[in-house]
Amino acid sequence: MKLVSYLRDEADHLAILIGDKLYNTQDLHPNLPGNMQMFLLSWEEVIDLALEIDAQLKAGKHIGSATPIPYNSVEILAPVPAPTSCRDGYAFRQHVAAARRNRRVDMIPEFDQYPIFYFTNHNAIQGPGDVLCMPDHFDKLDFELEAAIVICKFGRNIPAAEADNYIGGFMIMNDMSARTLQMEEMKLNLGPAKGKDFSTVIGPMLVTPDELEHLLIPAKPGHTGKNYNLKMTCRVNGVQVSEGNMGDMDWTFAEIIERCAYGANIYPGDVIGSGTVGTGCFLELNGTGKRENPDYQEQWLQPGDVVEMDIDGLGTLTNTIVAEETDFSILQLKK
Repeated sequence: MKLVSYLRDEADHLAILIGDKLYNTQDLHPNLPGNMQMFLLSWEEVIDLALEIDAQLKAGKHIGSATPIPYNSVEILAPVPAPTSCRDGYAFRQHVAAARRNRRVDMIPEFDQYPIFYFTNHNAIQGPGDVLCMPDHFDKLDFELEAAIVICKFGRNIPAAEADNYIGGFMIMNDMSARTLQMEEMKLNLGPAKGKDFSTVIGPMLVTPDELEHLLIPAKPGHTGKNYNLKMTCRVNGVQVSEGNMGDMDWTFAEIIERCAYGANIYPGDVIGSGTVGTGCFLELNGTGKRENPDYQEQWLQPGDVVEMDIDGLGTLTNTIVAEETDFSILQLKK
């Protein structure tokens, strides 16, 4: 099932996506919640009904009073417009190893011992459309190609072997990064904060695990949890710059959930990112290019750039980089 949040009457509404048509959930059945927040909170009570209705729609049946809404006729929001929290993991060894190699430091052995994550600004979650950036953000502005999940039921101290049952669905994530701000503050061993808190993009839909069952592959040796063969790409202004696969995750989402929930509650609506896939950001690409060729020309995102991310089965997430009309700079406030 593919779930989409969209704007109607100045509020977020929930729809099931079939082909290029949206079917409002409350028009389909009065027992289906009308927005993603309520759907996640009542997941175990409504998911079977929703999946049954999804199957009927795919079979061409007319359900309830729902009339098909063209996908391109409405404003698409983040699938989870108001997450209860947002964490981002560090699951792809290829990306971590390349980034450290580009800095001429050894691969950190702790990467292979346990998964890590950081909390980012869940109030900066957005969906497709414009990404507003301040002047300092454009000092090495970067994308990060990732996958993400949303938690669909309450849990605590969850073993990895059970953690896949807490995943409501999968999305594309673009963890926007202002690298100069990020690197400056992390010299103080705290963060990332201002380098990340202005925008995290998810979307364009939430895809439930049943849609991806045929793409299941084994987890990496020594790891626990489901893994999926999903090609990941990113284009900037129509030119492909990144390519990877969700199946390259060394740490599974199940293992990341296990760590997140250790001694802590996780809630319906918590969003968790995978971390950047190998080749999935300009920071890595520029570092590799300069290491191999001293004359390599760095590339960073600029105003007007269009970023398109694809993950097999999860759709295409498209954003345009927009400069806010101000010259206000916190970099200039440094003492």
